Amino acid sequence: MSLAVLYDSTKCVGCRECERACSGKWGLPYNEAIAAREVLSEHKLTTIVTRGERYARRMCMHCNQPTCVSVCPVAALQKTEAGPVVYDEKRCMGCRYCMLACPFQVPVYEWTRTQPKVKKCDMCFERLMAGKPTTCSEACPTGATITGRREELLHEALHRLATNPKDYWQRIYGRREVGGASVLMIAAAPPEELGLKANLPQHPLPLLTWQALSFVPDVVGVGSALLGGVYWITHRREEVAAAEGRKPGKDVGR
Repeated sequence: MSLAVLYDSTKCVGCRECERACSGKWGLPYNEAIAAREVLSEHKLTTIVTRGERYARRMCMHCNQPTCVSVCPVAALQKTEAGPVVYDEKRCMGCRYCMLACPFQVPVYEWTRTQPKVKKCDMCFERLMAGKPTTCSEACPTGATITGRREELLHEALHRLATNPKDYWQRIYGRREVGGASVLMIAAAPPEELGLKANLPQHPLPLLTWQALSFVPDVVGVGSALLGGVYWITHRREEVAAAEGRKPGKDVGR
């Protein structure tokens, strides 16, 4: 069972309750200044984009075959069978490859923190596992964002496009882009007019990622291995220290 989110731009009134609810769920600050900046940031993991009288949403698309997952050297990002792409900050070593690889330019970095981590929407994975809708779906007062099974939401989107063809651009954004995604969007205008990434390939990108890496000098591969080794050693030291009941970095007998 693959779950998904369907966003219908024609039903969106730009109230930003999805933003507010998402920020609340993550314990992030949210005020007028943050709301006014229509960009993803460490303070806002979804955003409403205004284009005249039309609206769009930006958030993690939760690709069916995510490039961010394929490039992460420590498996901090994982695609779940339920649909969401989840992130484990305990595994993350801050290489930010995911930020470079994402075709939708979604992951953000906590630049203002002394120990920064990557941040992104996880499609409210824990809520989905409890049988609940995403926080943004629950908060939306007009039904512009809904949660359900991906196949059922695709059927609903196709029905809306066929029933009211004059009201919609006749494609479902996220249905086939980069191999498909767990976030689907329909609107009255094409993505480029709504500030969304357009002209993306319909095939998954991870294969291209590894094809490209095959031409990269070996030093890059060695560097990745070295970083992975440093990560393992650091966390192994913490595990050993915890088992011995002492703090990392303090040798016994000193």
